[in-house]
Amino acid sequence: MTATAHAVSPVTISRFTTIGAICDQYGGSVQTGPFGSQLHASDYTADGTPVVMPQDMAEGQILSNNIARVPDKHVTNLARHQLKAGDIVFSRRGDVGRFAVVGEREKGWLCGTGSIRIRLNCPDIDTAYLRRFLQQDAIGAWLLHNAKGVTMPNLNTEIIRAIPFAYPPLDEQRRIAAILDQADDLRRKRRQALQNLQKVTRVVFLEMFGDPIANKRGWRIIPLGDAGTLDRGVSKHRPRNDPVLLGGPYPLIQTGDIANCDGYVRAYDATYSEEGLKQSKLWPAGTLCITIAANIGKTGILSFDACFPDSIVGFVPSSEVRTEFAQQWFVFVQPALEKDAPQFAQKNINLAILRALKLPIPSLDMQRAFAACVAEIDKLKAHHRAHLAQLDALFASLQHRAFRGEL
Repeated sequence: MTATAHAVSPVTISRFTTIGAICDQYGGSVQTGPFGSQLHASDYTADGTPVVMPQDMAEGQILSNNIARVPDKHVTNLARHQLKAGDIVFSRRGDVGRFAVVGEREKGWLCGTGSIRIRLNCPDIDTAYLRRFLQQDAIGAWLLHNAKGVTMPNLNTEIIRAIPFAYPPLDEQRRIAAILDQADDLRRKRRQALQNLQKVTRVVFLEMFGDPIANKRGWRIIPLGDAGTLDRGVSKHRPRNDPVLLGGPYPLIQTGDIANCDGYVRAYDATYSEEGLKQSKLWPAGTLCITIAANIGKTGILSFDACFPDSIVGFVPSSEVRTEFAQQWFVFVQPALEKDAPQFAQKNINLAILRALKLPIPSLDMQRAFAACVAEIDKLKAHHRAHLAQLDALFASLQHRAFRGEL
C-alpha cells in the first residue's frame, strides 16, 4: 500500500503538506545512507569524521559519545552523504520513529548506512519547530503503520517523502518551538535530578564501605550463595500476553522492568491469573531480582509480591545482609559480570556463577545506616517522579495543542 499523507488528521495551521512536496518545491531531497558495499565495518577508526547511525539519535538530536568515525579518504568518496545543518536523519529499520535534526556542530558528518537523510532546503521552516513536529507520537505511529516488513519495520524514500507536515509562518513556528523547548527543559531538569540522586546513592555507598571490588577495608567475604536464598524464577513456557496467564491479581515482571528501574521495581504491565501462578512462584516484596539473560546483572528490589520467569533470579538475603546493600553492591559488580558472561545464542549467566560471587559483609549496623540513607534518597526521588509525571502531562498537552493551531 502506498503511504498517504492524510493518515494523520489535518491541523488548523496555515499550510498542510508532505516532506516530499517541500523537497520538490525547494530543491531538496530524500536519500538513503551509503550501502554496506560502500562503507565496511573495517573502514571505521577511532579518529576521523563521525558517521551518524540510528543508535546515535535520541530525542531528535545526535549523540556523539560512542559515534563511529571514518578517515578522510572515505569522506571524499562519500561526499554525497555529507550532512548539512537543518538536515534530518531517520533510522531506516527497527525503531523507525528514531530521528535527529542536524545542527551546526554536525555539518560535514556522514549519514550512516542504516539511516535516511532528508534535506528540505526550505527557508520558511525553523529547525527547532521541525524537530518538535516530528517528535509527535502521531508521526511515530504513522511511520510504524506505513513501514514495510514483517519481522522488522523498514522505511524507504517513498514513505519518508509522504510524511505529513504542517507549519504556520516562521515567527509562529519559533514561538511554538520556544514554548515546547521551555516545557521540555523542565522535564530534562527533573530527569537529571533523578540521575543525580542515583549517583548520590553510589557515592554514599563508596564513602561508607569503600570500593567493593578492591575491598581494601578488609570486610569479611562470603559466597553470595551462602548469604541468603538464591533461586531462578519458574519458566512459564507461554507468551507474556497469553490470556491463560493474564488478568489475575499476581504481578508478572520481566527483565526489562528490572533493567529500566532505579533500584526498586515499582510498576508492571501484566498480571498472572490463578492458572498462570501454578506455572510460576510468587516472590515476596523485598526480594532482590537479578537478571541473568539479556541485560545481565541488572537488579531491582520488588516493591510488591510478584512472579517472574527463569531469566530472572530472586535473592532473599539472610539476617546478616540488608537487601539495599546487596542491590547497590551489584551495581559495582554488574559491568564485569556482563563482560565475562558466556555467550551462546545470547549472553547469559547461571546460578552457579551468581552463587560463587564474593559478597563483602560489613557490620549490620552500617548496612542499616546505608538502608536509611537509601530510604531518604528514595523519598526525594518520589518527589521528582511525581513532578516529572505532571510535566510530562503538561508537555503532551502543549504538544497536542501546538500542532493544531490552538497554542
